Amino acid sequence: MSDALAPAPDLFALIREHTPARVIVGRTGTAYRTATQLALRGDHAAARDAVWATVDPARDLGAELLAVSSRAATRQEHLLRPDLGRQFDDDSRRRIGACPRNVDLQVFIGDGLSASAVRVQVPRLLPLLLDQAQRRGWSLGPVFFVRHARVGLLNEVGELIDPCVAVLLIGERPGLATAESLSAYMAYRPRPGDTDAKRNLISNIHDRGLPPAEAAPRILALAEQMRRAGASGVAIKEELPAPALPIRRDRAGEDRGQLIADN
Repeated sequence: MSDALAPAPDLFALIREHTPARVIVGRTGTAYRTATQLALRGDHAAARDAVWATVDPARDLGAELLAVSSRAATRQEHLLRPDLGRQFDDDSRRRIGACPRNVDLQVFIGDGLSASAVRVQVPRLLPLLLDQAQRRGWSLGPVFFVRHARVGLLNEVGELIDPCVAVLLIGERPGLATAESLSAYMAYRPRPGDTDAKRNLISNIHDRGLPPAEAAPRILALAEQMRRAGASGVAIKEELPAPALPIRRDRAGEDRGQLIADN
């Protein structure tokens, strides 16, 4: 059968393949079909579990990490008082302050709003980050894990040990598409009072987003940009390779060697 007479692909199926959103899933009357409704309830339960769960660094991360805590004493306080999650408690400040100062790269981990993301992604991402950073010849501080963490802890890490680049791997707020999405927040020599304008973010680190194997080189390439520029945040734009442009084809499916540029 010629290409001209071949049946058109199922457009709805193609759309569903490219998004985890519940689009074009059909309905029964004014409600979802049973299978869609059950999947929705399952995803909602996974999101709630991810928010309330905790991380055991030795068990879940497969590494001996320095374990510290924010000033949020419980999971509930962590959710209700974000300000406490942005500060280390006194004992943690003392222990972190004893770590090496002025290293090239300081990586630390926070549970954030998804323990599931930390459990699934960090064991895959962290070894790649550390290995590739060592290959660059960078000095590294000891990795530590923060319970009840918020992104603002980057500022306190900068105050306590002054790394050139600090990277916080933290669980993202879970949604109905996935409860296992990790983010890497980054800053050049962060200081108390710094806002999001001085931070960079590589987000959606998970298999249906940015896989850990692709996230590691992006994080380190961005860290190198920060080191060269002596800055981070709005002063830095991540340098990504240009995407491959699709090849234009005629009706017979033959390549014409022309590239279609996006407008």
